[in-house]
Amino acid sequence: MTAGGLPPYYFRVKENGAIVFRVDAENRQQRLELDQIATVNVNNGQVKPQGTTELTEADRQAIENWMAARQATLAARELDEIDRAIDTLNLTAHWAQSRATDAQLEAVTDRLLMAMHDLRTVLVRKRADRVLDD
Repeated sequence: MTAGGLPPYYFRVKENGAIVFRVDAENRQQRLELDQIATVNVNNGQVKPQGTTELTEADRQAIENWMAARQATLAARELDEIDRAIDTLNLTAHWAQSRATDAQLEAVTDRLLMAMHDLRTVLVRKRADRVLDD
């Protein structure tokens, strides 16, 4: 933490990573400044220093720690989204059985069947691969 209780780095999240800023609250104007020092990609682990910036060991360690935490967060979110998809499938089955009109079913049946067939095919293939590997 900096003297003002602020963290030494700020990570502006973007789709595949973040832009990394060093937080400067100890300047002459007593203003909070964010100095961009790097761009990181969590998908491939790439860290690109900004311009001529030389990253310190502390910078690199902070970035590595953030990337590990971010990857864990994204993995947890991914599983949560799958759990939600399972709930949605169950709710969809209940809707189709109890409330859907013929016109509503006609509008979605083919797309649902194709998506479920695709998912089932992938799941069965993956399960077979796991059984063969054991």
